[in-house]
Amino acid sequence: MELSKAIKERRSVRRYKRDPVPDALILECIEAARLAPSWANTQVWRFIVVKEQLVKEALVEALTPHNPARQAMLDAPCVVCLAAQRGVAGVKKGETTTDKGDWFMYDCGIAMEHLVLTAWSIGLGTVHVGAFDAQKAEAALAIPAGFSAVAMTPLGHFEEQPDPRPRKGLDEILYLDQFGKAYNR
Repeated sequence: MELSKAIKERRSVRRYKRDPVPDALILECIEAARLAPSWANTQVWRFIVVKEQLVKEALVEALTPHNPARQAMLDAPCVVCLAAQRGVAGVKKGETTTDKGDWFMYDCGIAMEHLVLTAWSIGLGTVHVGAFDAQKAEAALAIPAGFSAVAMTPLGHFEEQPDPRPRKGLDEILYLDQFGKAYNR
């Protein structure tokens, strides 16, 4: 699938078939994420593919109580979890180099977007999951000190393609030269 088509058509999927996803497809998604750009090429991300139902159940317990992805995490054949090494991205000689602090979240966001777009392009569904107790997720995944659980997504064949969600128009989000100055086309 062409990239622009995947960007336009991608949806957050919360209903999955339990059919297994071949490892080759999982690895294709991880490979795309691995190739994402990162601060000074630090590549602080680590990926954990969870297929074991008990581990998925522990991850669901880490989610916020009303997180709409709870059932999806249980039903999807696997969940991809993203952890990041702290204190590396955006850091030089032990000091953060911008007022944005440690850039691990930024770098992981790019990697996760590569993953979800690749998944969609090969017929798999995902949904970014970020509302969770990181300490509980880190315990469930045996993530070591110095790393943080950042995001996760169920990955699998979806029951049905969700309808598109409304998007803000360019006139609401695009400015020219200064914030608030209309970009006249």
